[in-house]
Amino acid sequence: MTKSYQLGITQSFPCNYLLDKEERLLIAVDERLQDAEHYGWLMSQGFRRSGEQIYRPHCINCNACKSLRVLAKEYLPSKSQKRLLKKNNKFNIVIKNELQENYYLLYEKYINKVHHDGTMYPANYTQYQSFLTCNLTKQVFLEIWLDEKLVSVAVTDVLSDALSAVYTFYDPDYRNNGIGVFSIIQQIYLASKFNKEYLYLGYQIDDCQKMNYKNRYHPHQVLLKNNWLTVNK
Repeated sequence: MTKSYQLGITQSFPCNYLLDKEERLLIAVDERLQDAEHYGWLMSQGFRRSGEQIYRPHCINCNACKSLRVLAKEYLPSKSQKRLLKKNNKFNIVIKNELQENYYLLYEKYINKVHHDGTMYPANYTQYQSFLTCNLTKQVFLEIWLDEKLVSVAVTDVLSDALSAVYTFYDPDYRNNGIGVFSIIQQIYLASKFNKEYLYLGYQIDDCQKMNYKNRYHPHQVLLKNNWLTVNK
């Protein structure tokens, strides 16, 4: 795509991930970018979405956020990931195509217990809908069940050549089951099943404990200086 598009830049504000840094975002404000085709292209350029807003870090004197995507068809689980898969073989995976009514109580429990020190606390229904729903592209919702109990939901965008992991929320009672890691593995498998090349995981931030786990899935690619660099284990 060689057209010119209008982008906006936010003011700098305290970074949510690195306490000694300030954050600034590049926002895709052009209406021509607000569809599935352009959203997929923007993802390949290092953008991501929150609700309907498509953004990319554009910070002064900091490039800690690195867009990362897993090569879904080539993915091989590590030894620890294989152990986790074996441990969690009691769970059932169900795929839904729309947000379900029974998700909110699980989301509320997750936010209020796991992220009580975060910006989304306390959870509320309006925030939940605006954050997770999207008119830009098709979505799927990867559910994890234990018998009749909903344990986790992974909100996932569907792009032309990829899936994008938007957000996962789960029952904190199952935290010891590594539900976050387990959900990512299942999303990788789903991407391969859908014949997609990649699963986008958002931004890897090496110096942030909450955001430095995404490079544990191999092989993956990291966007560096507008080029995707493949990293094998």
